[in-house]
Parts: sequence; structure tokens; C-alpha cells
Amino acid sequence: MSSNSIKIFAGNSHIELARLVAKRIGNELSRVTVLKYSNKETSVNIGESVRDEDVFVIQSGCGEINDNIMELLIMINACKTASARRVTAVIPCFPYARQDKKDKSRAPISAKLIANMITVAGADHVITIDLHASQIQGFFNVPVDNLYCEPAMLSYIKIHIPDWKNSIIVSPDAGGAKRATSIADRLNLDFALIHKERKKANEVSRMVLVGDVIGKIAILVDDMADTCGTLKMAAETLIDNGAIKVYAIVAHGILSGGAIDVINDSYLEKLVVTNTVPHDDKKHICSKLDTIDISSTLAE
Repeated sequence: MSSNSIKIFAGNSHIELARLVAKRIGNELSRVTVLKYSNKETSVNIGESVRDEDVFVIQSGCGEINDNIMELLIMINACKTASARRVTAVIPCFPYARQDKKDKSRAPISAKLIANMITVAGADHVITIDLHASQIQGFFNVPVDNLYCEPAMLSYIKIHIPDWKNSIIVSPDAGGAKRATSIADRLNLDFALIHKERKKANEVSRMVLVGDVIGKIAILVDDMADTCGTLKMAAETLIDNGAIKVYAIVAHGILSGGAIDVINDSYLEKLVVTNTVPHDDKKHICSKLDTIDISSTLAE
């Protein structure tokens, strides 16, 4: 007999976050074994009955990203074929989210491909956090809940940034203007924008500041910190234009490549990221890194 209870399964990408979410709900993580064969194929074994249950599979798009996507798809499919009543894919950091449009000829829209794969695997519902582009919700034929880190960011600013009322919210590019203005309005602060010119992907050639930051604490707000080159250049631009201190608050701290060295070498006081992506190992080598726990938002 089914108890119609919630079953939470965790993939290998971010087990710690899954544990925090389960703890907040008052549940244990359900048993699942995920391993790789010697030929690198992924094998999944669901360790308990999911018949007619409400199943949540938590897997973030980070680390060995392609392996983790495959793991997620197989877990969804395993639960679906084991007669789960409903399978929800919980993807705190959505993979391939930056490939969301055809920005040049013959370019793929990889985020749409990922959406198709998740749907075909058998997901009935998707929960994610701060999508890079909100149109990704339209790539799915199933409901998508795009949760926001904004409330957590607001409380962090109020509690942890001294003299935050003398701050200005800054977007490091035009794409993030909407997010930054929303936070600025909620805090009743001014807003500035940095216009960046790129010569090629992941490389910014120069930055132009629009707005007045003289004598203020600048708070950079963005959805993703990957190589952190943009944040470093933005911090330099703000200090050069008269800002006293620069903080950065970012939803997804991917921190790939030499990102930690870039942060350590920058004018940033703190880089604050949520735990949608695991980065505890990086905190040991970067004192500027701080974390906002968003497990409560996911648990809700």
C-alpha cells in the first residue's frame, strides 16, 4: 500500500543541499545507489518502493555537468517506470542555461535540448532557482517553478553589510538590470549600471559605468559567477569611479577555472553566493567567499 508520502532522492552533484532540504521538511533522504561502470556508463538503483508516491529528485547542474545531467535523467526515468505518481526534478542551478538563444548562425539552443530531455525522461514538474533567462520556462511542456534568491539576498544585505543604507545596487551588465532595479526598489536605494563590451565570449574588453557611486558602498548583483573576470573588472571600475567598498551578491557561484585566484586578487570585500552549487572546498582558500543557504526556499 502507498502512503502517498514525499520521497526525496539526491544525485551526486550536491548531496549536502539535498540533506539540508530533507532536514527542513523533516524527512530522511530516500535510498538510491548511483555508480559508474568501468566504461563510464551511469547505473542507478532506486533502493525503496516509489509506487504511487510523490518523488523529488534533487540534482544541480554543476561539477561533472554532463555526467550529472545523465544521472538526473536516469533517476527520473527509473522512478517513472517504477510507477511513481509524480516526479519533480529539483535543479537548483539549471545546466546549459546560458545557451538559451540562437545568438549566431548555426548555434544550438542547448537549454531547449536539456528541457526536452528532462520532459522525455518523465519529469512532471521542474523546480529551479534564478534561471539565467526566464524564457527557459517556455521550453518545457510541464510546469516550471522558477524560485528567486531575492528575499535571501535582501536579508543578507540588511544583516551583514554595515551601513547598507549608504549603498548603491549595481548591475554588472545590461541583462541583469531588471534584477538589480528590483532589489534597489525593495531596499529604497539608488541603482547604477555597468555597460560591458565583449570581444569574445567570457572576455570583457572594457567597462563603462552609468550612474554615480562616489562615496558609496557598491553592491554588485548578478545571477552567476563563473570565471569571475566580469566581477573583478566591475569592482575595479567602481573603485576607480569613487566607490568606498564593493560587495558582490550572486545566485549561482559556479567558480570555474581560476575564479578563486581572480576573487582573491580583486577589490571585492566579499563575494556572496547561494549554495545551489557546492563550494565548501573553495571557502578554505578564499576568505572573501560567503554563503547564503537557500535550502529553506527549496523546502517550502
